[in-house]
Amino acid sequence: MKNEWPIKAPLTINWALNTTCTFACRHCYSRGETDAELPGETLRDCFSRVARAGVLAVNFGGGEPLLRSDLLELAGAAAALGLRVSMNSNGWLIDGPMAAALKQAGFAKVGISLDSHTPAVHDRFRGVPGSHARGVAALGHLRAAGIRTSLSTVICTINQDDVGPLIAFARQHGVAQLNLHNFKCAGLGLANRDELDLSPAQWREFYCRALAAKAGVTDLEVSFDDPVIASLGLPGESNLVKGSICGKLSLSIKANGDITPCGFIPQVIGNIVRDDLVAVWSSAPLLEQLRHKEPRGKCGSCGHYADCLGGCSARALAVTGDLNSPDPHCWVADVTQP
Repeated sequence: MKNEWPIKAPLTINWALNTTCTFACRHCYSRGETDAELPGETLRDCFSRVARAGVLAVNFGGGEPLLRSDLLELAGAAAALGLRVSMNSNGWLIDGPMAAALKQAGFAKVGISLDSHTPAVHDRFRGVPGSHARGVAALGHLRAAGIRTSLSTVICTINQDDVGPLIAFARQHGVAQLNLHNFKCAGLGLANRDELDLSPAQWREFYCRALAAKAGVTDLEVSFDDPVIASLGLPGESNLVKGSICGKLSLSIKANGDITPCGFIPQVIGNIVRDDLVAVWSSAPLLEQLRHKEPRGKCGSCGHYADCLGGCSARALAVTGDLNSPDPHCWVADVTQP
């Protein structure tokens, strides 16, 4: 019997309100999903229950959450319960009046996804001409409305050499945080992996450059979400847990209410409409596995395992079928092989 997990409820829920989107991103993890959306009344009841369970924050996603006509009402209901409300958006639908409405609804932070500082590169990757310009404009509107902004960039072959320009771009547009996300092998990300993903050696080179660049930045937060960074002998981003935070500090909820450890792990462990969140959090077998991983392969002899815990479990599961396998991005050599 494993030790009881000390955190009684997820601190954050990443909540997909819908699956619809007008973009055609090459790496989208949810593009193939067609789940029915929960009605607003049901969602508001669910917000009440997760707030009572001890959840501190909800981050809305999708799809594109702004395509949901009742987004403002839903955000207002969540904020009124004391939940910190944030959102990830492609920015297309955010003009001045919408930014003001988002502020009024209680959004504490809005992240805009921009995958390059170069408009043509971003637009081609996202599949919509003009998407870069609209995303940049959204950042300005949000800043004017008094909403904290972040820039979300998925690192892949289109931008792996652009850390410096991306930091300069984030600084130019006044964001509080630049999130440099590691490439996930889920949905279209898995289908297009050969084209878009980096090799382990390239990931090592990227993080060495990125961490060196981050060390010189004092006017904005540069964040990573990749536990394999620990293999460089440096601490990860989370001070609360080792390895990935999924299933340890956070959960994800799909548009139909299904609960998963994270958006990139498709295994359903419950449903927020019919199941008690605290019971799922405390007893789901898959969460137990994520919290108490067992090293496989080269992880068994690696001196960094105690810190990275095998890297990204979602990526390992997607590529190998075993969440305990070494992260496919890991660059550490297998010392057990000749």
